[in-house]
Amino acid sequence: MLAACSSGPVEKKDRAGPRAEPDLMEAARINTDLGLNYARAGEYDLALDKLQRAIEQNPNLALAHNGIAYVYAQRKDSSRADEHYKRALRLNPGDPATRNNYAVFLCGEKRVAEAEKLFLQAAATPRYEAPENAYINAGVCARRNGDPVKADTYFRKALELKPQSAEALRQMASLCVERKDYLRARAFLQRYEKVGPATSATLFIGVRTELGLGDEQGAARYTERLQKEFPESEESLSVSNAAPPTS
Repeated sequence: MLAACSSGPVEKKDRAGPRAEPDLMEAARINTDLGLNYARAGEYDLALDKLQRAIEQNPNLALAHNGIAYVYAQRKDSSRADEHYKRALRLNPGDPATRNNYAVFLCGEKRVAEAEKLFLQAAATPRYEAPENAYINAGVCARRNGDPVKADTYFRKALELKPQSAEALRQMASLCVERKDYLRARAFLQRYEKVGPATSATLFIGVRTELGLGDEQGAARYTERLQKEFPESEESLSVSNAAPPTS
């Protein structure tokens, strides 16, 4: 573990001499792994340092460009994020994860048509291990940009691929509440509860669903759990103030 934390070039012993040239490819891989781990932990300054080193050591490492693009996006440096996502795709044009990540970024930049195209390309890639995630992200993007019909389509495609996808079920339940289709919302929420943990968001969906169906006792049960399990959440405070926000 200590060796893995080294950020400098990894050198190999050579029988013909004391040391060989630095193995920059391996050093770049190690720094990329470290940078991605820092990024997952929200340590963006440390992530940026490691990923920049990785790119200096191997400018053609697509994963490093993908990672540094994500970090730049989190730091609101859209220009550099876009540049590195494009570079990652040029280096590895068929990579579905990069397409999905870039599409999420493009949606945040309101470049919705470009994002949708990349989401669908990612979902259609045969070697993508989790194509349902691309459909879920496409649905979230559509919903955020005022297209609930398209969002519904993409969430359902995700569920066709993975019927027990907790996130797709949660999104569908929330979308149904938004459309006042409370019976379907209840059905999706019940399916979610079999595969996913209770959160303040899902319990609040339950409150709104049961109120919409006129089941005050059911709504009270969800409210009690919400206030007991997530007392400091926005949803709990909204229920306490009797002014729940829209989903």
